Amino acid sequence: MHERFNKGLKSCMIGNLMFLAFSVICLIYYKIYSPDSAISKILEISAYACEFGGFAMLLWGDWLVSSSIRFRNIMKLFFSLYIALESVMMILELNSYKFDFYKPYSLVLAITHAVVSGLVCLTFLQLDPDNKKLEITVILCTAIIFVGMLGNIMGLRIYFSIMINAIAYAVLFYLLRRLVLRDEMEVDCHGDRARVAEYKSTFFDE
Repeated sequence: MHERFNKGLKSCMIGNLMFLAFSVICLIYYKIYSPDSAISKILEISAYACEFGGFAMLLWGDWLVSSSIRFRNIMKLFFSLYIALESVMMILELNSYKFDFYKPYSLVLAITHAVVSGLVCLTFLQLDPDNKKLEITVILCTAIIFVGMLGNIMGLRIYFSIMINAIAYAVLFYLLRRLVLRDEMEVDCHGDRARVAEYKSTFFDE
């Protein structure tokens, strides 16, 4: 099951890298946007491909992680909801010309997005409570997420916040996988006989 867990972390990392590619394409897309431009259509199709590809990789990774580790129900639930939230926001971002209610330059939207994403990131402390290296990793990635709010100050659309999120979560899953492979983090998986003590979170009570 640890191999399944490692594969899940890797899949989530790749999914976030694809979300990063989506954001970069959006950056180019809005710089050269023209309704009759063939290049704009190609970029839009590429953005959708990255979005749905990233969504598929994240869902697959989420399922591998959730089905391999014990407990951590808050982390599992919050991350699944986060995947859905990011996908909806990406669809709205690409179709903002069609939806008048969507405000891509809204400061409230940027702050809410960062706060929710940061909260989700903090739930990963459940993986190995009191592990200092895990705490540093999660704090670092949460700090990166809050940098995303600066996009609004610079006059950029919400895709900048999505881009920063993708970077933060790609770093998070890379470092989590590194901790596991180096045996610097203990995660009790289904079928693991090495740990017989019942898991107990000191950060989130379940």
